[in-house]
Amino acid sequence: MNRVLKTIVAIMLMMVFALGCTKPDEPNNVSGNYNGHDYVDLGLPSGTLWATCNVGADTPEGYGDYFAWGETEPKDYYEWSTYKYCKGGDWMSLTKYCCSNLFGYLHFIDDLTVLEAVDDAATANWGSGWCMPTEDQWEELCQNTSNTWTTQNGVDGRLFTASNGRTLFLPAAGNRWESNINLTNSFDDSGFGNYWSNSLYLRIPDGAVYFQFSPNYFKVFYDARSRGCSVRPVHPAK
Repeated sequence: MNRVLKTIVAIMLMMVFALGCTKPDEPNNVSGNYNGHDYVDLGLPSGTLWATCNVGADTPEGYGDYFAWGETEPKDYYEWSTYKYCKGGDWMSLTKYCCSNLFGYLHFIDDLTVLEAVDDAATANWGSGWCMPTEDQWEELCQNTSNTWTTQNGVDGRLFTASNGRTLFLPAAGNRWESNINLTNSFDDSGFGNYWSNSLYLRIPDGAVYFQFSPNYFKVFYDARSRGCSVRPVHPAK
């Protein structure tokens, strides 16, 4: 093989190697764009397409904004006294999304258990076609990918890897309570992430379902609706 041919072969091998080692945040991990926002197709059974960034962020590692459940704008103070859907700052005086009259203002009940579009932070900020994940969609993500705690571009978080090789990174953005941004978990003093679903916690309707993770665990659980958490939008299957 002459020198020119050897050089050409070497260049081609380098190109193949480079394509096979693309980092998760490089363009070919993006499957498409809807309404100005990128998504990744992880090949999930439902076909759900996950946004590559949080609401309020412009990179996969960006923390973005924090939202109380059912509110569509970030704020400076997160507590029941500033929560939109309760009366007088009382967590047992809910005025919307209440399936138990024990928690409703003057025994109010509406049996709404999933956020309406007007109260969905993903829809309100990114437009129709984007929404907050359901509880089932969070479960599907966990059950149909492998995930690990990692650092991406200097930011801690969890990286989900699908069987098709595509990935989704969720930064450990913590949460907000009162005026504080909490980036460490009180259980083990480690970084963590809290990501809302659009689903009410039916047993105790002052709470909503969320996905929480740290270096040591990940789970679908619930938290007070008035807490500020991250939002990672999803787009329905095409």
